[in-house]
Amino acid sequence: MRKLRHGAWIDEDDERSLRALYEGVRLVHARGDIIREGATPRFLTLVLEGWACTYRDLGNGQRQILSILLPGDLAEPFGILPDFADHSIGAVTQVTLAQVNPDAIRAAASASPRIEQALWWDLLVTIAIEREHAVSLGRRTASERLGHLLCELHLRQALVGLAEGASCEFPLTQSELADLLGLSAVHVNRSLQDLRGRGLVSLRNRRLIIHELEALRNFSFFDPDYLHADTDALHSGELSLRGE
Repeated sequence: MRKLRHGAWIDEDDERSLRALYEGVRLVHARGDIIREGATPRFLTLVLEGWACTYRDLGNGQRQILSILLPGDLAEPFGILPDFADHSIGAVTQVTLAQVNPDAIRAAASASPRIEQALWWDLLVTIAIEREHAVSLGRRTASERLGHLLCELHLRQALVGLAEGASCEFPLTQSELADLLGLSAVHVNRSLQDLRGRGLVSLRNRRLIIHELEALRNFSFFDPDYLHADTDALHSGELSLRGE
């Protein structure tokens, strides 16, 4: 049995069934569009490699990034596709995407309770992340917002084996962080300097290094429970957050 990132189990047969759903694999270059707002989506988008984001453009030229998509993330709920996209999906890095027919994934869920549970669990966590993002925008200071985001993206990567101890990939630019956190690029820079000055984090060569994980979590009011993940393995050493 293999455990997925959010607490649901699938076996090898389930994994083969999911891979068989791919109706095509796309490569999108960094900063390219995957789907534009207003377009009619034909497939669900599953991120296989790289980072992507969902976002909205405003009439004044400003952009709000709504969410960050990491490997294993579905860009839309698994059950249905809308008549038109009410937001855009863009590539942060070069990304490899699988196209999945929603009818096929519903059939796979009906055939396997484990797949159905995993898909519903994924939707639960997606909604929880959006709620926590709203809390950050409304009630956390700029430095706390940034610290919380760093904690979240590090843990999400650790849960799928993409972190190396207290270090993980971090390709977001300061401009993208500003669009995600509802700040100016200048304010993002000041917040980064604040976290560095406190000895909590470093950013080097598109990688995040967290020097004091518990201190960063406490500073930014980060409680991992909203990710509904089994963090026991992380703390027991099966997956180390400290690089040991």
